[in-house]
Amino acid sequence: MVTAKQTYTHTVYFTYTNEKPLNLVKVKKEMTKKTLTKLVALLGFILLPQMVGIGSGLLTASSIASWYSQIIKPSFTPPSFVFGPIWTVLYLLMGISSYLIWQKRNKHTISTSKVLYISQLILNFAWSILFFGFHNPFIAFVDIVLLWGLIVSMIYAFYKVDKKAAFLQFPYALWVSYASVLNLYIVILN
Repeated sequence: MVTAKQTYTHTVYFTYTNEKPLNLVKVKKEMTKKTLTKLVALLGFILLPQMVGIGSGLLTASSIASWYSQIIKPSFTPPSFVFGPIWTVLYLLMGISSYLIWQKRNKHTISTSKVLYISQLILNFAWSILFFGFHNPFIAFVDIVLLWGLIVSMIYAFYKVDKKAAFLQFPYALWVSYASVLNLYIVILN
């Protein structure tokens, strides 16, 4: 009887044995199920930070047109239309990065990574509420400094588990660094 075996190089070869023949239909179904499960998980991990952004945006949108447009901002403040696309991409990278960490769940201890990731999402959400909702740039600045520390710690923790996941967080750290300076100037100017 001819059966298929897979070597470590993922090359399929045929050999004569007494083993049960390989059921390629079953293998394809299992691969499809695994692929679908991974895809659903990836979408879930991408949606979580997107929902954080959407939620905080919905709660504070009215303040942007009224309060935020009236305060004094530094000359290096980007136009308002830039923030939405930038945060969408950053949240996408967060989701992909957290998915990569989740994939390593059986190979590494990821509890520190999870705690840091969830904590930074909470502070990220809180910043919008503090800054736009409560019109309190100073408390928002304290929040963003803590957020920045969590992001750096998260990158370090992610690096231990998956280097790609850590590198995907670099744009987030850079943007929050820039946003921290903006926030500080708004505190000073107002």
